[in-house]
Amino acid sequence: MTQFKSEFLHTLSERGFIHQISDADALDKKFSSEIVTGYIGFDPTAPSLHVGSMIQIMLLHWLQKTGHRPIALMGGGTGMIGDPSFKDEARKLLTVDGIADNIAGIKKVFSNFLEFGDGPHDAIMVDNGDWLLELGYIEFLRDVGRHFSVNRMLSFDSVKLRLDREQSLSFLEFNYMILQAYDFVELNKRFGCTLQMGGSDQWGNIVNGLDLGHRMLDTQFYALTSPLLTTSSGQKMGKSANGAIWLNADMLSVYDFWQYWRNTEDADVERFLKLFTTLPMDEIARIVSGVATDINEAKKVLATEVTALVHGRAAAEEAAATAVAVFEAGQLDLSLPTIQIGWSALRGGLGILAATVTAGLATSNGEARRHIQGGALKVNDQTVTDEKMSLGEATVLAEGVIKLSIGKKRHVLLKPV
Repeated sequence: MTQFKSEFLHTLSERGFIHQISDADALDKKFSSEIVTGYIGFDPTAPSLHVGSMIQIMLLHWLQKTGHRPIALMGGGTGMIGDPSFKDEARKLLTVDGIADNIAGIKKVFSNFLEFGDGPHDAIMVDNGDWLLELGYIEFLRDVGRHFSVNRMLSFDSVKLRLDREQSLSFLEFNYMILQAYDFVELNKRFGCTLQMGGSDQWGNIVNGLDLGHRMLDTQFYALTSPLLTTSSGQKMGKSANGAIWLNADMLSVYDFWQYWRNTEDADVERFLKLFTTLPMDEIARIVSGVATDINEAKKVLATEVTALVHGRAAAEEAAATAVAVFEAGQLDLSLPTIQIGWSALRGGLGILAATVTAGLATSNGEARRHIQGGALKVNDQTVTDEKMSLGEATVLAEGVIKLSIGKKRHVLLKPV
């Protein structure tokens, strides 16, 4: 492991954040001698980021925590195109209103990780639509496009992969890397930004920005990328069997978010404590030293600490308490994810297959049927054996809800209204 002198790079190194740096020694000296402004871009492809973006958000958090200035760049302009990097096909084009709505949703999570303001260390949030949407096409080609070699652009893995597979790469997408490179130049002119960070799949795009900054501004820019994370079993971070693990509570309940981290594979616990929590390294070492005797306690700490960062300490502790009540005390906890249904549906007899789909515990009647056949589906903690079973008024518990469960860890309450 490289021994860095600056607090920021030392912190990243010991926690496992670093994949590649463009000029490690020079950047280390820069961090040791001045306040560095660095940025990461986030494309607004959905109303929320998912946990696959958390490592990037944590990079910005540690940048500020160690005395420097982070910029969270919203891709209101680049989002009009969509990053083609390592994608098999073009992204669906978003409308201007759709992008604005997505950005509004994405912004919510950042205040839990960063402190915004006008001070020298305060975080900044900007939208690249502020400059990209105002560019004149001819002027942009003349002033910026002339610095790019098509031969070199075709050599980048993100582009080459699509072409090698004989999959279409539109001229629109091909321009994405030029626009991202220009973002770096614009952020330098506006805020003195000299560092761009991102996932390792962004290396080619970031290096383009370094080159463009040198050519247009004669300025030294730097690049730092983090590893693309997968779980020990090879699953991509941010996804689960039930879909994306969103960071916004209105797209995934705090309880389900907590459960995702509680279900971390044993081999990933220490690594995730370093990457996704702010616990001191000696505290993580203490937790890990007890893993041999109780890995599940370490997973609960991981789940609560990550959830506290994203949703606040109170919400995290409530989710942890709910899990204890549900799994360890066998109680019905009314803070479980809840779906409202109409009394009229119950009075008419709500089929168990349809109810399971409504609860989000299955995506189709066929999947719900397979859960029943496997003995995994329960109503009010009683195993369902008949796929023709109907839920009715008699199924409603004294607490005014019906509890549906898949296995031991997935629970939803149906609340008649």
